Amino acid sequence: MIPERAPGATQLKVDLRDRVAIVAGAGRGIGAAAARTLATAGASVVCGARSRDELDALVKKIEEMGGEATGVCVDIADPDSVEGLVQAAVDQYGRLDLAFNNAAAHAEGPLHELTIEDFDRVVGVNLRGTFICLKHEISAMLSSGGGGAIVNTASVGGVIGEKFISPYIASKHGVVGLTKAAALDYADRGIRVNCLAPGATRTRMLLDWLSTDEMMEAIVGKTPIGRLADPQEIANVAVFLLSDAASFVTGATYLADGGLVVP
Repeated sequence: MIPERAPGATQLKVDLRDRVAIVAGAGRGIGAAAARTLATAGASVVCGARSRDELDALVKKIEEMGGEATGVCVDIADPDSVEGLVQAAVDQYGRLDLAFNNAAAHAEGPLHELTIEDFDRVVGVNLRGTFICLKHEISAMLSSGGGGAIVNTASVGGVIGEKFISPYIASKHGVVGLTKAAALDYADRGIRVNCLAPGATRTRMLLDWLSTDEMMEAIVGKTPIGRLADPQEIANVAVFLLSDAASFVTGATYLADGGLVVP
């Protein structure tokens, strides 16, 4: 069972009252933690995920905490679905101020054993999906008068290589580059775009991948802090980048990897 929060992993406290936020990939893990943190900070949060059950549970939790949230089923690889997610935020709250693009897919195996379909699926969610989200989110922000902040989830795998997950590595490197380009495109329009690069985090996707004690020990052993991150610790970095505390930060790739990569 994945614990909600590791000891000491408290929510970041910022003031986001009167902001409207989208979290794409909010169903669980880092996305769910970010949605809760944004709502606690006062933002109205539109949560997007594939699973209606996960969305309903998340919205209920946020409302029990006194926050404001709406759940929208979305397929990040489908442009019409993403457009519907963004439009839901605009229809319900009148504008869009913040967005966290966090959906992810992966495929495992030596490159020559992976199929073209594996590659297309992973890139379709991780890179193409991020482009689709950016396209519709930025359009909504510009229509609202400009200004806003966006964070794209890449990975420590977006700045280094790793064996047996080549489509994931390629797509996350692409997210880093896409973030840099988008940041420059809209810096003079008041829209900041940054990239979050988590290391090994205690999410369902990672635990499914680390199927043996030996694999877990290898990942933890490479991380100087000596443990996995809690999703809340990564969500805090995303919310910081979305907040006014990061008002002079754009085009950056923030590593939250326990010291794995020290440039």
